[in-house]
Parts: sequence; C-alpha cells; structure tokens
Amino acid sequence: MYYQAKKFEYLVIQDFKFPQWRKVLLQNGKFGYVPSELVAALPYEVTMDRTSPRMGLSSRSAAASAVANQSLRYTGTPYKAGGNDLDRGVDSSGFVKLLFRQVGVDLPRTAAEQVKVGEPVTKLEDLEPGDRLYFWDAKSGNVGHTGIYVGNGYFSHASETKREVCQDYLGDKKWLETLVAARR
Repeated sequence: MYYQAKKFEYLVIQDFKFPQWRKVLLQNGKFGYVPSELVAALPYEVTMDRTSPRMGLSSRSAAASAVANQSLRYTGTPYKAGGNDLDRGVDSSGFVKLLFRQVGVDLPRTAAEQVKVGEPVTKLEDLEPGDRLYFWDAKSGNVGHTGIYVGNGYFSHASETKREVCQDYLGDKKWLETLVAARR
C-alpha cells in the first residue's frame, strides 16, 4: 500500500477494466487503485495533457512554488512553541505543515516525522522553491527544525532564536552544518 486516502478526500479517478476497482491519479503522475465501493464519483470532468513526459509533475512544481511564495507572506508572525496559527504564532514544523495543507498536502506535525515524507533532494544545487529543509537539533538528538526553500539560497522558517517567521541564508555555516535532509 503506497497511500491510504482519508474520508472525504478528493481524488482524480478513472474507470478500470475491473468494475470493482477505480484508477486513482497519484501526485507522481502514476496510478494507484482503490475499491469502487469506497469512492463516490462526483460529476466533475478533469482533463490533462497526456503528451507531457512529466505528467502530473508540473502541477506539483506549481504548488511547491506557491508554498514558497506564500511562506514570505507570514514574515514577522510570532514564533510559538507548538503553535498552529499562521497569524498568532507558529513553530517551524507547524509553519511547514500549515503552508503545505493550503495546497492539499497533508504532512505530519513534527519535523522528525515530516523528514520521512517525500522525495529526497540530495544536492544543494538541485533545490527548488517549495522544497522542505530539515535540520538536526543537538539538544534533542533528532531532526528538530524545518523550513521551506524559497530560492537564491534562502529559506523561510519560524525561527525560535529570532522569535518570528523570517528568511535566512542556507549557505551560513550554522545552517549548512545542521542541514540533514531536503524533501520534495
């Protein structure tokens, strides 16, 4: 099982040669299958360009870019440990989770859980706006901080030190030494 849909989650489905199954479009452009009795087809027609070799990926890139741009809107939001409010206070993992939720991506709550989700980006030069960055926290001995790459070497995050959502340069020694993963 690759993914388990949640109740009332919208899916792009197609009929399948076996009536007891429906094809479901996944984020990576491939198809999965779901039992027909578990979905209710709505009267919406969805079309896509099947000639594109990156079918499904351009919409993911657009959503990631939207997250990167949206993250800048919250600059100055107060940092609050355990916070889940993009206007009144948020911590780093809450910040990332809430921004990705806005584009329909449901991430786990903590940075240590989020780092396990998504495609790895293994080279700094391959980072794209909207990629998630994860940093080691020596005090907890675990991944304890996260942010969103916004481009040109900068990332947006809820900084405990600066007590607000801000942007920092990823090339600074502090960040390069603690960066342990990037996910798309």
